[in-house]
Amino acid sequence: MTIRRAAAGDAIPLSELSFRSKAYWGYDPQFMEACREDLTIRPEQIRSGAVYLLETDGGEIAGFYSLLPPGSVGLSAPPVAELDSLFIAPEYIGRGYGKRLWHHMLATAAELRLPRIRIHSDPHAEAFYAKMGAVRIGEIESTVFPDRKLPLMELVLAAL
Repeated sequence: MTIRRAAAGDAIPLSELSFRSKAYWGYDPQFMEACREDLTIRPEQIRSGAVYLLETDGGEIAGFYSLLPPGSVGLSAPPVAELDSLFIAPEYIGRGYGKRLWHHMLATAAELRLPRIRIHSDPHAEAFYAKMGAVRIGEIESTVFPDRKLPLMELVLAAL
């Protein structure tokens, strides 16, 4: 397995992976179609953020994450980065790949000297993030469904 920085040409396979990964949790087709735009990874997102993917020895993309630096999504001081995406292909869920990507994300955050990371979590992913050390600090409104609330989590990496 290899973790490498994503290239702009990876946008389509990463978008497809994020869609399949979200669907894994049993959301109905109408819900998934409404989420398609939010699950789409664009080449400019890859160029401007820290987007890394995990490839199997056979070259298959098993998962990826996208870390947005402070200020890129309008978050205020103190500087807070956002874990915009962390998705694992359904066929690889439960094999420790999410944990490998998480640890890589932590190393990336340390290199960028990020003091904290916010996560707008899917309810099904909240337990994973909590196990990794993030804490729920509230709720945030879904960007797709205004009446739907999502867990807002934070991971403090360094004292401010």
